[in-house]
Amino acid sequence: MKLPGNMQQMMRQAQQMQEKLQQDIAQIKVEASAGGGMVTVKMDGQKNLLAVKIDPEVAGDVEMLQDMFVAASGEAVRKVDELIKAKMGGVLGGMGLPPGMF
Repeated sequence: MKLPGNMQQMMRQAQQMQEKLQQDIAQIKVEASAGGGMVTVKMDGQKNLLAVKIDPEVAGDVEMLQDMFVAASGEAVRKVDELIKAKMGGVLGGMGLPPGMF
């Protein structure tokens, strides 16, 4: 099915914007910590865990260590989500869509 010229241009523009957004998300790197920095995690834009740093002081308390790891990971996911949402807002804002559509 052939789309009108203006529609084809809009579709191309949307595809380019999506590709740029994916590239921007791939560049995201966040760091989050818990327990006053006793556990620190690094995560990328696809929410892959890249690194974990554990203060040797908490290494003996497995239960507390597990809780801090979960808390730090959850905070990293929230940071990634916030950055993606901000980037998407910028991209979608450039499309001239009415407020509140996304």
